[in-house]
Amino acid sequence: MTTLSPSPTDELLTVDSATVDGTARLVLAGEVDCSTAPLLRRALDAAFADEPRGITVDLEAVTFLDSAGLSTLAIAHRTAAAQGVRLRVLVGTRAVARALQVTGLWDLLGVEQVEPGAGAA
Repeated sequence: MTTLSPSPTDELLTVDSATVDGTARLVLAGEVDCSTAPLLRRALDAAFADEPRGITVDLEAVTFLDSAGLSTLAIAHRTAAAQGVRLRVLVGTRAVARALQVTGLWDLLGVEQVEPGAGAA
């Protein structure tokens, strides 16, 4: 498992990544905003570079998601479609779900609502 968390954003967001059976899994915890979205973008770029069959972005432990994070997820969707990679986005909090719903990304990304702890399975 790889953890990406450079200063000074290490207190705001952690991104743990691992690949199992051709599927990359990014597990985020904290806030995804204009200062931390580049960390998510780098993790996604690294995952796509490995040419996985699928990528799961687990936002279950994300407490805040702003337009920079939403944009990063939209770019990931476009990249996944271009590369034929299945992209899954898991959400566990109302605040993150609401941001995705009001922007229309909920349907575009096919977001899955999970119960706390269920995304780890």
